[in-house]
Amino acid sequence: MPRSKRARPKASQPSTLKAYDEKRDFSHTPEPPPEQAARAEGPPTFVIQKHAARRLHYDFRLEFDGVLKSWSVPKGPSLDPNDKRLAVMVEDHPLDYGTFEGVIPKGKYGAGQVIVWDNGTYSPDEGGLSFGDRAEAEERMLAGLAAGKISIVLRGRKLKGSWTLVKIQRAENEWLLIKHKDGLAEPDRDVLELDRSVFSDLSIEDLKASRLPDRGHAETSVALGDVAGASRARLPKSPAPMMATLTEQAFSDPDWLFEPKLDGVRALAVIKEGEVKLISRSGLDATKQYPVLAADLARQPAHELVLDGEIIATDEEGRPSFEVLQQRINLTNEADIQRAEAEVPVVYYAFDVLHVDGYDLTAATLDRRRFVLERVLAPSGRVLLLEHFGGEGEAAFAAAKAHGLEGVVGKRRDSVYQPGLRSKAWLKIKSTASDEFVVGGFSAGQGGRKDTFGALLIGQYDDGGRLVYVGSVGSGFDDRALETLRARLDRTKVKRRPFAEEPPLKAAATWVKPELVVEVKFAQWTKEGSLRAPVFMRVREDKPAAAVTRVEVAPAPEPGAPSPELDEPPAAGDDIEAVLE
Repeated sequence: MPRSKRARPKASQPSTLKAYDEKRDFSHTPEPPPEQAARAEGPPTFVIQKHAARRLHYDFRLEFDGVLKSWSVPKGPSLDPNDKRLAVMVEDHPLDYGTFEGVIPKGKYGAGQVIVWDNGTYSPDEGGLSFGDRAEAEERMLAGLAAGKISIVLRGRKLKGSWTLVKIQRAENEWLLIKHKDGLAEPDRDVLELDRSVFSDLSIEDLKASRLPDRGHAETSVALGDVAGASRARLPKSPAPMMATLTEQAFSDPDWLFEPKLDGVRALAVIKEGEVKLISRSGLDATKQYPVLAADLARQPAHELVLDGEIIATDEEGRPSFEVLQQRINLTNEADIQRAEAEVPVVYYAFDVLHVDGYDLTAATLDRRRFVLERVLAPSGRVLLLEHFGGEGEAAFAAAKAHGLEGVVGKRRDSVYQPGLRSKAWLKIKSTASDEFVVGGFSAGQGGRKDTFGALLIGQYDDGGRLVYVGSVGSGFDDRALETLRARLDRTKVKRRPFAEEPPLKAAATWVKPELVVEVKFAQWTKEGSLRAPVFMRVREDKPAAAVTRVEVAPAPEPGAPSPELDEPPAAGDDIEAVLE
């Protein structure tokens, strides 16, 4: 991933960097000189550098007052609130030091190897978060420094949640770094076992073996204003998900990332100052259906946040199951919803981020959006980060099939987010051929099905908005589905055929309003455009009938093929607050 080329203009050297300057000879050390970078926008940043000097230690640095206020932590941070780690305050460092890793030459001050062990953004904690107000955050941090107690919420890849720095009264520069007791404390986990750099993936041992970081191929800055493609914007009025194009077979390519395809309901989570909206793919507000999930999302450490992800429920074997989830999709009664929370718990897997703290990220590449998402998202029992595989799509697809998953979704690393569009920069590979179809009618049943129906008559819309008949599906129904569907179809009967042309039927048909969407698996498409061996899978309440069109099947890309051109420019964030009104 190419490093952002936006260089911040330099200001004069602040007086607090005098000690930093006096200890170093910048003609002999690769460390950055002591200029003060111009104040960035967005939340302030933090960095933790693992430093193998005379003694191994971790340098904990917080951006405020125009510099990186710095503490040396000999034993490193701990996720156990019972651990009180000594943190010795040292000289201020310039902001550019936050991206430094490399080797300080022998004989020079601090000689040894340095990696960026973790980095991210942060906010003062006590009295509420300030991710949306940098000036307030600065004021609170200066007050905490003067008082000898700093409480902060970190959004890093390795360190997340609430922490405190408390000054020890007996010594001028000695503090204690302590993890607060929150949902992200993990007393039994040694986070220091994660020993690699968060942007070069190198370890201290790699640097000692003369493997140096390639700074030209890594995202380094965590300041939102430095993310290439990010732009100042307010929350989008009607965020819509980007969709993937179906492809015919699994493929591997280092320019792509691969995620498991989950059998759930797509939802955008819009969060603003603790208020949450869950917006379905059809644009409907689904928040009331998932109150516990909404409450978990409300606790995400952000002023504003828009996530893209999938709501899933699992079956008895722990696999995502739409059939299980369907038990609570249409619930409206509060008592039924509360009962479903206990009987059918759900999880939200986040896999993308569109907006953070006043910045629209849709024009940033997927690699950069993942870089931000991995730091911003605070995992909980109900909100998790969806993991991905780099490049090895065929292995990912085989693993997905072996675990009974739907397949995988491949995404180009350099793809931007195209709201509401189906893109060839995202490709889905299914383990079973299936698609969504609109029900336009049903045929009469015979024998044991004379009181229900024989088959559903299904179609998809073409580019001209006409409903095109593709076949009838008469298998895959149990008795309950037959009865439920027949009762539902009886309420939408119409006299006029909804299909553009008369279907070639052998039996009389009853027409219905083209409103019901079903998912059907099948062997293949015939040359005539009909389904071969279709089998009913389920009703899809989350997909609007008007959006059901024939899915293009794109060929698997050749390795090294360029990124496909955008269908149209990415939608920009609108200047509105209506989504949370």
